[in-house]
Amino acid sequence: MRWISFEKAGRASYGVVVGNGIVDVGARRPNDRTLKDLLASGDLAKAGADAATQKADHALADVKYLPVITNPDKILCVGINYRAHQEETGRDPTSHPTIFVRFAAAQIGHEQPMIRPEESDRLDFEGEIALVIGKRGRRISKANALDYVAGFSCYNDGSVRDYQRHTTQFTPGKNFTGTGGFGPWLMTKDECGDLGAMELTTRLNGEVMQNATASLLIFGFEDIIAYCSTFTDLVPGDVIVTGTPGGVGAARNPPLFMQAGDVIEVEVKPIGVLRNRVVVG
Repeated sequence: MRWISFEKAGRASYGVVVGNGIVDVGARRPNDRTLKDLLASGDLAKAGADAATQKADHALADVKYLPVITNPDKILCVGINYRAHQEETGRDPTSHPTIFVRFAAAQIGHEQPMIRPEESDRLDFEGEIALVIGKRGRRISKANALDYVAGFSCYNDGSVRDYQRHTTQFTPGKNFTGTGGFGPWLMTKDECGDLGAMELTTRLNGEVMQNATASLLIFGFEDIIAYCSTFTDLVPGDVIVTGTPGGVGAARNPPLFMQAGDVIEVEVKPIGVLRNRVVVG
């Protein structure tokens, strides 16, 4: 099942994608105003099953896509989590995942402008697989980690490289407004099939820049969830962005950064394609 957050006629809501339309679940559940609220209620499966019997309320073509989770409690990102990316950045292997954070305000939805800031011409792409937490947990074991996952989505961890490298801390370069693409929807875990076979491809203006499967992650989904849950409670709607493969623009010779008018796509099979056009602002 595909869950989407969207805006129509100035009203934000969420629902289930059915064909080329959306069943507006948010309009039917006034006590659960966002997809995060629905996850917290524990009723995702039931609400989805009910929606599957309904006719679409809106056409996909008529809505504004919002980030899949519009108001996450936290967004935890994993750096240097594919061997090829580790090698191209010259980083040494680590015994634990490298974790940094993104702010919800830096995110954008599918087909929304990705903003290259006026302060820099070094906006880089990082196609990634994101997972969304479906229930609260702390000190989660690897054996049980996937039980806490509601589903998966596509993510573009757009990085302003010069600001990222001002110091050893990543935060400024990872949180410019309009640089974190998240969408187009959440695919529930049961429909994703073999999680290790999920294939990630990043395309810039139609040309493949990155390609890898989830099986190549240094720290797999279970490792990441177990590690993060040691230092914080994971709660419904939390987003974990699991790392980017080799091929980023900064590591190319010459470097390749996104410019105004570029179209950047992150595809995760079988989930779908996240697409954004770059603007300067």
